[in-house]
This record gives sequence, C-alpha cells and structure tokens, in this order.
Amino acid sequence: MRLAKYLAHAGVASRRRAELLIAEGRVTVGGEPSIDPARDVDESSGVAVDGKPVAIEEREVWALNKPAGFVSTARDTHGRPTVTELVSSRRRLYPVGRLDADTTGLILLTNDGELAERLTHPRHGVEKVYRAHVEPRPVGEPALRQLRSGVELDDGQSAAARVRQLEPGLLELTLTEGRKRQVRRMCAAVGHRVVALERIAFGPLHIDRLVEDGRRLGEGESRRLTAAEVERLRKPRVDPRRL
Repeated sequence: MRLAKYLAHAGVASRRRAELLIAEGRVTVGGEPSIDPARDVDESSGVAVDGKPVAIEEREVWALNKPAGFVSTARDTHGRPTVTELVSSRRRLYPVGRLDADTTGLILLTNDGELAERLTHPRHGVEKVYRAHVEPRPVGEPALRQLRSGVELDDGQSAAARVRQLEPGLLELTLTEGRKRQVRRMCAAVGHRVVALERIAFGPLHIDRLVEDGRRLGEGESRRLTAAEVERLRKPRVDPRRL
C-alpha cells in the first residue's frame, strides 16, 4: 500500500493531509525519513509520524447530532469542548469537515481518511443540507434568486445552491461546498442574518432517519454507522430528500 494511503487508512489524516505530513519530513519508515508518498509500505515497515508508530486500525464512521458550543476539531488549544468528546469510541476519530461552534446538527466523525477526503473534496459534489432561521423575514424572491445562482463572498463567488423558503424566514439550503461559515456569509450577502443554523443531511444521510433505540438522535447523541450506511456514503452523491 502506498505510504499516503497507509496513513489515511490508519486514521492519521486524510490522504491530502498525509501527503503534507510526508513532505514536511514528519514521517519515517524503518526509522528513516521518507518523503515519497507513493512508497510501498505495510504493517511490517515500521511507519511512524513524529516518532510515534502508526498501524492500520479498524475503520469506523460515527454520526453525531452536534449541539451548540462544541468545536469541530479533535483537540482544541483553547480548552473548548470538542465533538470527539461526545462519541464513545476508542479509535482516534476526527470530524469530516466542520460545523461552526454555534451551528447544530449532523456531523460525521471517522478514522477513515480516504472516505473523509471523498466526502469533503469539492470535486465529488457531496451535498449538505442546512436549515437556517434568518432575520429580517420573510426572504424576498430577488434574494432567493441570488442565493440560488451564487453570491459574491470575500473568498470568491459561491457555487449555485438549491434554496427554498419553508416558511417566512426559514430557509433550506443544499450546498456542495464547505467554506468557513458559508451559509451565514451567503445569507448576510443578501441582507439577512442567520439566527439559528442546523445541518440536517450529509450526502445520503438525513438526521431524522438516524435513529438509536427507535428514536431520532437527540442533541449531543451519536451512534456508529452500519456497514450499509457507510457503503451508501461511498457511492456517488444522492439527493437526501429522495431517501
């Protein structure tokens, strides 16, 4: 197996991030630095990152109904609570993409770097669905048209999105991008402030259909995805409203 893929399968990082770790000289094979991400390795090769041995572990994917106040990182230097604290796994999990600390809803955590890359890289077009309560309300048709066609942000124009107003001031937005605070910035660009934001779907997974003990996951609750659910994540994008 190639070195970068080995690190991704070991849950160290996504494959892109693993290639950066290798380029930075932080990866050794048999005690010697290796800067070739395509180098063939296996469990007997003695792969280490920053001096710590790395071995492939069983891959897991968890769904979490994230509450407000938790940051979407594995560790936080400022001591804030993290999403990994809400998942009862012994594996080294990290979030797939991010939700702002004040955004709630569906977030995935995994130690499968290859799957994480597939779910987050824009070229794969994996859809994420959000519900945003905005003010002032309602949102007029001109603003809705702008959101659908893409709005100019400080880091470039947003891609086209599917947007509908479920009730005055309640928007449902389907995006294939994952820029920092993107929904909030898009709404602000058309004159509306987001006062509450929840992600309800990620690819084929919808939070209302992720049940545990016969009921919907409550805020702060998580469960490991089944093999069938993980397989659905690996398939081409699916409109979650059709499932």
